Amino acid sequence: MIRILVLRAPGTNCDEETARALREAGACVDVIHTNKLVKREVDLFQYHVLVLPGGFSYGDRVRAGAIWAKKLRAHIGDMLLRYAEEGRPILGICNGFQVLVELGLLPGWESSLEPQAALAPNTSARFEARWVYLRYEGSERCIFTRDIPRGAVLRMPVAHSEGRFLLAHDEDLSRLISNGQLVFRYALPDGRPAEGAYPFNPNGSLFDIAGICNPKGTVLGLMPHPERAVYSWQLPESASSNLEGASVYADGWPIFASMVRYIDENIA
Repeated sequence: MIRILVLRAPGTNCDEETARALREAGACVDVIHTNKLVKREVDLFQYHVLVLPGGFSYGDRVRAGAIWAKKLRAHIGDMLLRYAEEGRPILGICNGFQVLVELGLLPGWESSLEPQAALAPNTSARFEARWVYLRYEGSERCIFTRDIPRGAVLRMPVAHSEGRFLLAHDEDLSRLISNGQLVFRYALPDGRPAEGAYPFNPNGSLFDIAGICNPKGTVLGLMPHPERAVYSWQLPESASSNLEGASVYADGWPIFASMVRYIDENIA
């Protein structure tokens, strides 16, 4: 049985939707409070996958994801780093993506827990809650997107105030692209890059970046919410026609299905 840990903290509010999507994909899912992991009441390595869901952990009182990341780094940082280095999948959605960036697990170029990127406040200076178009860039590394055709345009919602992806150095963007770590970009309805145009790029992200993976392709972070676009009835219009099972499932579904199938074929 594929076992997945969905970690929650005060303020996260997407854990149950995320767990439902994973159960729909055939996994056994436990939603566990961060304190249980910190106190070693739960063994992280008993799970095939770790998922950090969306929400507003600790009220984003410092900056989005910062307090949750600091708590994890202080108490189980070495454990998380080893989990990632062993190639065990980690998925971070919205607030979870922010945590993975704060922890340095994304982009994941160094074997350390030092940030190499940032998710800064939206250029609109306000909370953005809207459906966006995402273009899948065809990352061959990413285990979460094997069921998505290269160039597919997907629909998912965003809901964040701090989603503007930035890198520390100009050359890091070329590194991200050449490594095959660029997974999703904000796009126009016809699939062309948004090129920063608001509201198609809702936060002003560098190069329209909406989601990236680590060099192994086993850690994925994205700002849009795939768990809110699992079923066709959740979308404001029909699901992408180039996805298998689009009559029932919607554009966020392949992320969960691909990950569970990867575990089933390669690990479990």
